[in-house]
Amino acid sequence: MGHHRSHSTESQPERLCLFRLSAIGDCCNIVPIVRTLQTHRPETRLTWVMGQTEASLLGDLDGVEIITHEKNNGTGTLRRQLGSRRFDVLMLMQVALRAGLASRAVRAPVRLGFDRSRSRDGHGLFINRRIPPLTPGHVTDGFFGFCEAMGVRDRTLRWDIPIPKAAHDAVDRLVCPHDTAAPPLLVLSPCSSDRFRNFRNWPAERYACVARHAAVHHGLQVVLTGGNSEIERAYGHSIERELGKYSNVPVPNLNLIGQTDLKTLFALIQRATAVIAPDSGPVHMAVAAGTPAIGLYATSNPNRTGPVLGRNWVVNAYPEAVRRFLRRDVDAIRWGRRVRDPGAMELITPSMVTERLDQLMATPVGERLSR
Repeated sequence: MGHHRSHSTESQPERLCLFRLSAIGDCCNIVPIVRTLQTHRPETRLTWVMGQTEASLLGDLDGVEIITHEKNNGTGTLRRQLGSRRFDVLMLMQVALRAGLASRAVRAPVRLGFDRSRSRDGHGLFINRRIPPLTPGHVTDGFFGFCEAMGVRDRTLRWDIPIPKAAHDAVDRLVCPHDTAAPPLLVLSPCSSDRFRNFRNWPAERYACVARHAAVHHGLQVVLTGGNSEIERAYGHSIERELGKYSNVPVPNLNLIGQTDLKTLFALIQRATAVIAPDSGPVHMAVAAGTPAIGLYATSNPNRTGPVLGRNWVVNAYPEAVRRFLRRDVDAIRWGRRVRDPGAMELITPSMVTERLDQLMATPVGERLSR
């Protein structure tokens, strides 16, 4: 597949396969690409190959056939799932080598991938067309490049992720019924996924400080969320312990770490006033749920990986982290470069976060997620 062209496949393919296995945040950001294709290419039948975890949130999107593939499974498993079917176009929307290797199971004459500047991990070996080159921008701009290669330039920023009644019922049970005069919720999702030299987590005592401010000044009930890993459970206990030190003013908080599946978490986020989290899936789940996210960014550039809407609420210490730890200015480094230093997140102070929360609470609800 050595010959690559930037290709506009303006005709309407009958069968199109989107290929993006992970992660939760990126998959949430691909839902508007699905909605855009459904709006402007309504005759095209869409199939999306994604990971099992991601499918637990997005597996029931209307109008899309979902096929799940676990990263540890070989290509043969996926080949058996796909059977004899063929597609007109494959959109390989993930550059990781494992995604490229797995995508070989998808039979399609047009294999559309990223432009050269976004390619790595042998991505070019698995494609024969490229999306148009893009100036540095948000990850989602790259995803929309796949629509542009299909001749679709309008963007439909719509998610409509289905939430089953069971998920709403679970939130009623865990927090309180939707129709009661309960205090508004602030979701704190303190941990990003555990990856090598990730350094995106913020100190527990600072989360506690913000939680106390949210309760005292805004009457918010703080709900801690996260997965069931040891580090996440330990983080939750640390925040609770820190909150316990404010015995003069009890902070209403609820620790649901390890207690929600992704649909329930999504329903909870949809009900919340705001989400506070580092660069992680819940930031993007929040936007998909119509809830503003106060993202805490120091090791990654929010203009590349921040929330698609309401980016004005992000606390952005990335330029300072680049100066401090890379000794450069942001415009002098490669776009998207991460700051891999455990001290970077400490550049974000509690007052920077509470200031954003105060501004958000003073903004009319209907204006909180403007671009």
